[in-house]
Amino acid sequence: MNITQDKIDNLNSVLTVKINPEDYKERVDKAIKAQAKKAKLPGFRPGMVPPAHIKKMYGKNILVDEINNILNDTLNNYITESKLEVLGQPLPKIDDSKEFNWDFTDEFEFVYELGLAPEFDLEFSSKDKLTYYTVKVDEETLASRITNLRKSYGKMSNPDVSADDDVLYADLKQLAADGSVFEDGISATASVRLDQIADAKIKKSLIGLKKEDVVTLDIQKAFDSNASIISKVLNISEEDAQELKSKFQLTVKNINRLEEGDLNQEFFDKIFGPDVVKTEEEFTEKIREELESMMVQNADQKLQADMLKFGLDKVKLDLPDEFLKRWLKATNEKLSDEELAQGYEDFARNLRWTLIENRIIKDNKIEIKYEEVFTTAKNRLDAQFRMYSPQPLTEEQLGQYTAQFLQNKENANRIFEEVKAQHVFDYLKGVITLDKKNIDYNKFLELK
Repeated sequence: MNITQDKIDNLNSVLTVKINPEDYKERVDKAIKAQAKKAKLPGFRPGMVPPAHIKKMYGKNILVDEINNILNDTLNNYITESKLEVLGQPLPKIDDSKEFNWDFTDEFEFVYELGLAPEFDLEFSSKDKLTYYTVKVDEETLASRITNLRKSYGKMSNPDVSADDDVLYADLKQLAADGSVFEDGISATASVRLDQIADAKIKKSLIGLKKEDVVTLDIQKAFDSNASIISKVLNISEEDAQELKSKFQLTVKNINRLEEGDLNQEFFDKIFGPDVVKTEEEFTEKIREELESMMVQNADQKLQADMLKFGLDKVKLDLPDEFLKRWLKATNEKLSDEELAQGYEDFARNLRWTLIENRIIKDNKIEIKYEEVFTTAKNRLDAQFRMYSPQPLTEEQLGQYTAQFLQNKENANRIFEEVKAQHVFDYLKGVITLDKKNIDYNKFLELK
């Protein structure tokens, strides 16, 4: 057996693998004998089928399988021993002029394209500077969060007169061009949320209404042609909602208002547990702390995004683009040329950053331990369970769910990549200079 590499350039190589009969004869004979021992064929006792009979019936299939096994082993060993950092997997080059007899005397030659990772240096240092934001909780954000919490734990009332942010329970009937009710037209009874009304003039016309009051509604204008909302209000398809031009008669049947919950001990206990918070001042401070904790996460996410952009701009990486495009098409049969063209730049960008991450991990001998992966997965699952159940799982239950979750290879890889990204982020935070800057939350949201 012979394998040679023809390096086309720094990013592309061609591997040629030549396999002679002496390379595969012993393996094929062994596979045929093993098959003969297992075979159950009419006219033969179990385990007593002659190998020659198996060779005659299934020999070519066995030969093909063994040649493929030899190829896989040879390619993997060569790449490992030659310390080649390949991108994707080797792609076979199809040569229609070559035909094999598969008669156990063939000399085989297979050619593969390789995409190689670029060589590059990392030079992150304290000379590199990025802004790290400390996000301040402004009073408007704090008040909005408290209002939302009070509404979430509030109570429903039915006032006599509608006001801003109420919900009108109403009959809606489609109108003809002359303003009369359209016979056999669309008719629905639905809840109309005033906070979804986009047109200020229409919204004003819906405030101050009482039961049985009737108004005419331009439904497309009211909901800013949002077909999703219109379809739900009228119980029609989104396609029909897009084409709808008629106005509607709205008759108020009831008015629903979500009153804010009282700031009392019962309310505090619902949110934080028994006796954790006892006064309005403590409640406000607790909400402020939670918001500040969330904003630290937001600031870290912003810094991570800035680091990625900075790193990609600083470390210029060329890729074997044409090879990678062929590889993506070969491994994703349903991928169209249009989808490939639209998505390749994002793919290449993520691949470049992955190469940078891997180099940081390797050069700095950063070890990613299973305990970290397990803990991260457990925290993610705990957060998900808490979203749907107020009663937290026990540590034992959570541990069992986590172990089961990580048995799925895709889940384990995703969490591993998350832990790896955090290690890289922490490393870069300790190397580059962070220019710390205070910023109000509203201003922070405007940053890109």
